[in-house]
Amino acid sequence: MLLKRERELVVDYCRKMVNFGLTKGNSGNISIYNKEEGLMAISPTGLDYFVINPIDIVVMDLDGNKIEGDWAPSSEYEVHALFYRNRSDIGAILHCHSPFCTTLSALSQPILPVHYSLGTCGQDKVDCAPYATYGTTELAEITLQTCGENKAVLLANHGLIACGEDIEEAFTIAENMEFTAEIQYRCLAIGEVQVISDENMKKYFAKAKAFGHPNQR
Repeated sequence: MLLKRERELVVDYCRKMVNFGLTKGNSGNISIYNKEEGLMAISPTGLDYFVINPIDIVVMDLDGNKIEGDWAPSSEYEVHALFYRNRSDIGAILHCHSPFCTTLSALSQPILPVHYSLGTCGQDKVDCAPYATYGTTELAEITLQTCGENKAVLLANHGLIACGEDIEEAFTIAENMEFTAEIQYRCLAIGEVQVISDENMKKYFAKAKAFGHPNQR
């Protein structure tokens, strides 16, 4: 079986994504890219995450060709492939419909630095890409463009994309973006949002770099 370890991790993290409240049902998708093989393991479309096995995970190349697997890949496979083709620093992608990130995306609002946990994605805000229909080339292109060199981006009226060197980092970023989005939502419900200044965010990044573990705050 090709990419056995990657497929096992996709299954594990799809279930973890649901258990941690980052998505509902079988929505969202996860992929892991094996750079040596030039192949990605990606979750199938429409299957229950608590029923799938590693053999059900689809293996594809970055041109959109299915190399191994009986099921259809996630409808968002173009997003994953386009990121891997253009971002050599990324080895895993998690796309979820977490409630507070999705709420802000429905407002076309960025996630702001209302808490320093935002900095775990290496940026001082998470922008929101304009709306595009799911599963389209247009969505893939506009997502990559809006994300730029960052590791997280909102999709208008849709959800969140979190990227990492590995799936552990991508998951941690997704968790922290949802936490920060929830704090921002709660602030908006009560009054004005007070964001952390650029100067203080720079101090956060300096401290995180010094520790060598920017995602372990």
